[in-house]
Amino acid sequence: MDYTYLEHNVSRIRQELAKACEESGYDPSRVTLMAAVKSGSVEEINALHTLCGINHIGENRVQQLLERYDKLEREGLSIHFIGTLQTNKVKYIADKVDCIQSLDSEKLAREIEKQCAKINRIMDVLIEINSGSEISKSGVEPEETRDFAHRITSGDYPHLRLRGFMTMAPRSTEEEYRVIFGNVRKLCASVWDELPMRDTPMQLSMGMSESYVPAAAEGATLVRVGRGMFQKPIEHPEANSN
Repeated sequence: MDYTYLEHNVSRIRQELAKACEESGYDPSRVTLMAAVKSGSVEEINALHTLCGINHIGENRVQQLLERYDKLEREGLSIHFIGTLQTNKVKYIADKVDCIQSLDSEKLAREIEKQCAKINRIMDVLIEINSGSEISKSGVEPEETRDFAHRITSGDYPHLRLRGFMTMAPRSTEEEYRVIFGNVRKLCASVWDELPMRDTPMQLSMGMSESYVPAAAEGATLVRVGRGMFQKPIEHPEANSN
């Protein structure tokens, strides 16, 4: 199988991220490029990891993760769960993922704590922020983020390790994305400075296929690219007419 298109996509995205960071005064090496793999095949995911140097993948669906987990080339691969997570599904992924990016309630925190305690594991988590206050989206409201972060790090959840924050911005123009992501960064930095782990680097997961450039420009440390990672070049009919 020819995976040249994956290599081209990764190269293009890395170049765009580097340019965005440099123009904003950020070190491009601070941004982790994650493949959001909902639409990818196992073969494509493995090729991204082994051929293209993508060492972080984000899974949206528990069932999909379970179906292909044993087929993944997992050495050196960090698997994050980035979709909405129901409490009754936590037990299936507690031993399989390295980070849950979609922590949005204490109910979910209690279940992660319960399941990770059973297997004596510390789970990295990111607090998901509903940056657009969209009714259809999950996440903690921006004004509730500070209080929620303090509760998660209060000592009641010894098997959770807060590493930072995640957001999914509403579809916007590039200028609007910059404003949204900039506001999230300022909020999160302010909250982080109050937390027990403030001396450790804060992870800020924001930006997807249509928004990773403005996200990087506004200080994202991790971007989750799906469609832009897996898209194949369009074949024109006239190219095969001879």
